[in-house]
Amino acid sequence: MNALRKHPLLYALVLPGIAYYLVFYYVPMFGVIIAFKEYSPFQGISGMFTSEWVGLKHFQDFFSSYSFSQVMGNTLLLSFYNLVFGFPAPIVLALLLNEVRHRRFKKAIQTISYLPHFLSMVVVVGILQFLLSTDGGLLNEALGWFGTEPILFMGEQRYYRIIVVCTQIWQQIGWESIIFLAAMTTIDPQQYEAAVIDGAGKFKQMLYVTLPGILPVITIMLIFRLGNVLNVNFELILLTYSPSTYDVSDVLDTFVYREGLVGMKYSYTTAVGLFKAAFSAVMLLGANYLAKKSGQEGIW
Repeated sequence: MNALRKHPLLYALVLPGIAYYLVFYYVPMFGVIIAFKEYSPFQGISGMFTSEWVGLKHFQDFFSSYSFSQVMGNTLLLSFYNLVFGFPAPIVLALLLNEVRHRRFKKAIQTISYLPHFLSMVVVVGILQFLLSTDGGLLNEALGWFGTEPILFMGEQRYYRIIVVCTQIWQQIGWESIIFLAAMTTIDPQQYEAAVIDGAGKFKQMLYVTLPGILPVITIMLIFRLGNVLNVNFELILLTYSPSTYDVSDVLDTFVYREGLVGMKYSYTTAVGLFKAAFSAVMLLGANYLAKKSGQEGIW
């Protein structure tokens, strides 16, 4: 309370953020109750409390359905690819940029790598279509010079996951590298000087000084990544998937969108969303516990 009286304006600056999270994140949590009811939107808000209680029926229907194994498998596989290839990518970029001494060249590379993050997903998908389309796409045009028939990259299952993962890495690698570059500025320069005296080259300095110096930040970012393991860029998949790629592209978010908003199964998809939130919470808590057990700082 003393701090509040001493700095009222600073605390007032926090109020819009608090109000945002209260209105859009905490108040809607009351709607989770419809996951255990047979709710129809025509019943209005009062229907959330007066509709028939069905308990765990919607959860049982989801777990026993064919869609469960398909959408969970696709979601976890895409998350695994993003974790294996997407998580180290910004770390590697940050390590490389940290060694660049030409300021203008470094700023140019940073600007180019940051830019895709600010592009609308619609624009990103438009670029993909421009590159991969069978009708005038640059990649198919280049393959045509070697006598190769046009390939429907966006419509073939064997290419779809590669395209999605590579697109996410391209769009986020520069933006996510900012955190690791900022962490590198906290490393004591004397550690590098000592490494040089010991005869360590640039690679060994990177391996034995830079990486250990940013390891706490890497651990925290990995915990957050594991906590979002079921979030696989809904917008990108929604704008690029098609019936021909459903078997590899249909994930939890697109399933909820299709069954909930299109199929109007609100209670059923609320149960799916609640399962997703619970699964993510378990992953977050588990990753934080393992990080602390291994001697690293967790997020709390």
